[in-house]
Amino acid sequence: MAIHDGVDVLSVSMGGLPVPYAQDSIAIGSFHAIKHGIVVVTSGGNSGAYPGTIANTAPWLITVGASTIDREFSSYIVLGNNKRYRGVSLSSKALPKGKSFPIITGASAKVANATAQEANFCIEGTLDPKKAKGTILVCHIGGSPAFNKCTQATSVGAVGIVILNSAFFGNEMYAEPYLCPATHISYSDGLQVSSYVNSTRKATAYITRPTTELETKPAPVMAAFSSIGPNRVTPEILKPDITAPGVSILAAYTGVQGPTETDLDNRRVKFNTMTGTSMSCPHVAGVVGLLKTLHPTWSPAAIKSAIMTSARTRDNTINPMTNSTHLKASPFAYGSGHIWPNRAMDPGLVYDLTIDDYMNFLCAQGYNKTQISFFTQGHFKCPEPISFSNLNLPSITVPKLKGSIVVTRTLKNVGSPGTYKAHIRSPVAITVVVEPNTLEFKKIGEEKSFKITLKVKGHKAPKDYVFGHLIWSDKKHYVRSPIVVKVTKNVR
Repeated sequence: MAIHDGVDVLSVSMGGLPVPYAQDSIAIGSFHAIKHGIVVVTSGGNSGAYPGTIANTAPWLITVGASTIDREFSSYIVLGNNKRYRGVSLSSKALPKGKSFPIITGASAKVANATAQEANFCIEGTLDPKKAKGTILVCHIGGSPAFNKCTQATSVGAVGIVILNSAFFGNEMYAEPYLCPATHISYSDGLQVSSYVNSTRKATAYITRPTTELETKPAPVMAAFSSIGPNRVTPEILKPDITAPGVSILAAYTGVQGPTETDLDNRRVKFNTMTGTSMSCPHVAGVVGLLKTLHPTWSPAAIKSAIMTSARTRDNTINPMTNSTHLKASPFAYGSGHIWPNRAMDPGLVYDLTIDDYMNFLCAQGYNKTQISFFTQGHFKCPEPISFSNLNLPSITVPKLKGSIVVTRTLKNVGSPGTYKAHIRSPVAITVVVEPNTLEFKKIGEEKSFKITLKVKGHKAPKDYVFGHLIWSDKKHYVRSPIVVKVTKNVR
């Protein structure tokens, strides 16, 4: 129906585990949309930072990861020792101003037949009202939805809760519309709070009312839940393609249900926050719409290229983007980087692709005539097999480098005339040579091809994937492509 209706952009906030393209309804349906000039943007998935979980891996899709923004809904926990730790919350209820309450762990309030772990998760039926009444409960993330912990805590007389992150989520916190005074704090701060609570029998605390804080740092940070590469279906295709805001995203909300989506929540709000790659995907779809308005003749591949090659890989502290545990993130997490809409409007050069290019790619998958027919309504004769690494994408991925390989790319000028020079940051232990290393464009639409030679340096090859990048620049535009390489064991 979307094709029949003549839409310009499809935002698809759905997907599962990666499957072969001929078995993937999203890949097949989106291919037909692409044939009609419709750009299809999809979520990368929320399966966490485990290798190979990235969904929607077809090269004609724009696959989106999730990252944070520089706005927090801050709610502080102030301890009796005067230490103060920032958490996040959208609680509609607050403690009496300035009044501290006893603070205990969930395990300290457990019933006799519950385990300490169950009680620390503040799971239903694990907390003793005689122990919890009048206290702030320290609850660990997990075991049940965060907002349910409020319900369980208040049902046994607690006045509020502090939710502690696990090591996996690190410093990533979600602002939830809690039904009680509550705040969600980071793993490292949680260790400090736990240490204080366990150090004295008279621990006290206060939770401040949530307020909005802007220009928080560092941001963006990759979300812990955002699925990552490598691409299980075709390792030569880097996925995700891009990352965009997907944590605590504020938007219009339905009046049919409460903000926590539970039967106990009778509140009705016009706006709510949600988290996930289902939130980051529409951000990119919106940028696609703007680009299609600005450049109506651009192909879906050209729009994808503009978004990818203009992205940023540094946060607002000018340091490389990190994940929720403060470790440096890689292209397997953010693709080409965090979306930068203003730069995408004028990318200078693009890597373009046609439907025939994608069909040749499908033929190289080894599909039979029946499988190929899923993607084309007419007859298509497969050419000689192509190298996946030579598909003209804005990224370069070589998952099985043995010795050396030559990869070809073609750039199209979509800006003013100019001379572009190649700037390379080679992956560790890999030599990268670009020929020619200067490209001159005299008119819009002019195309120039170049070759990239990647060669293993020495005999001690890295065991895992290594990353670098190629930038073509005329000192006004910076057309950046990630380089991803893994060396096979035998390099000679």
